[in-house]
Amino acid sequence: MISRQLVLTYLYLLIYVCLSSGVILFNKWVLSPKYFKFPFPITLTMIHMAFSGIVTFFLVRVFKVVAPVKMNFHIYATCVIPISAFFASSLWFGNTAYLYISVAFIQMLKALMPVATFIMAVLCGTDKLRWDLFLNMVLVSVGVVVSSYGEIHFNVIGTLYQVTGIFAEALRLVLTQVLLQKKGLTLNPITSLYYIAPCSFIFLFIPWYLLEKPEMDVSQIQFNYSIFFLNALSAFALNISIFLVIGRTGAVTIRVAGVLKDWILIALSTIIFPESIITSLNIIGYAVALSGVVLYNYLKMKDVKANQLPADTNPDRSTKDKKALNTYRPDNSMDNNDGTVIGGLTSEAAAVDEEAPLIPSARLSYVTRTQTGSFSNR
Repeated sequence: MISRQLVLTYLYLLIYVCLSSGVILFNKWVLSPKYFKFPFPITLTMIHMAFSGIVTFFLVRVFKVVAPVKMNFHIYATCVIPISAFFASSLWFGNTAYLYISVAFIQMLKALMPVATFIMAVLCGTDKLRWDLFLNMVLVSVGVVVSSYGEIHFNVIGTLYQVTGIFAEALRLVLTQVLLQKKGLTLNPITSLYYIAPCSFIFLFIPWYLLEKPEMDVSQIQFNYSIFFLNALSAFALNISIFLVIGRTGAVTIRVAGVLKDWILIALSTIIFPESIITSLNIIGYAVALSGVVLYNYLKMKDVKANQLPADTNPDRSTKDKKALNTYRPDNSMDNNDGTVIGGLTSEAAAVDEEAPLIPSARLSYVTRTQTGSFSNR
């Protein structure tokens, strides 16, 4: 008989795939000028941040579902604020891309995420430039170029918005490692939203006031509160599903689920949005890009295993590692059993989803630390 735990694991994975796909399609539907006709991506993102901030406040402070971390003004000013700025930027540019390009093409462009993360990690000194990894990045880039060449409704503005959002997200991931982890802080998706969502809302308010508020005053759009509530609720529910999935699976599992979700999302987008057309070049290019990502993940996973061997053969070292591991573990339920590292970051983090500011892996945070040296030296 299939165990109850296994059924729950697959159920959580199914919920994650459905919610992740649903949030992306929902955002596209809301922002599209052909459907819900609400072409204000900054406003939509601010609604998500406000909703997430309010809900997480009640979860952390009122109902005490998750305990807050020790946060002082110095850590908030030097860590949370810059991370929130790039998180807000990635959501702003990523959501704006929905106005110009299709969901399918956006998912294909997201294959550049490991490339952007790798470049930022090398520039920030958290990872080293290696030719085998560099060649994989070239393979991914070539695949994305081929996919872009095959895009019928290619739009330069939309592509630039999406690519800019990807690099903003990559820089945020690197900053998360450099700024937060070196201070011994590890946040789960709920506590990260508790700290980051309000700050991101403030960062988004300035461009909203300058760019979208004047247009909204002129257009006099009527708010459909039920639609926006459901949209924000689905985005927040995605974070909860990620929290549950990571607690029951490892990095490799969620990466496989993410790849499956991307293919499902590309297929669904062509059905829900008929104007989205996929060509053979799109599919070939995306397949090439994904093959580069998979190979890159495999090489990084080998690096992780190679760096773990000395700890297993040295009893004293192993004991110290276990103590350090317990120090970085935020919660007993957040214990990953396997994983890969992308650009010096966990693959969960590099596969970060819509509206998910931080996806931690305590064990891989420590593995990354042993790979690249002391965080204080970065």
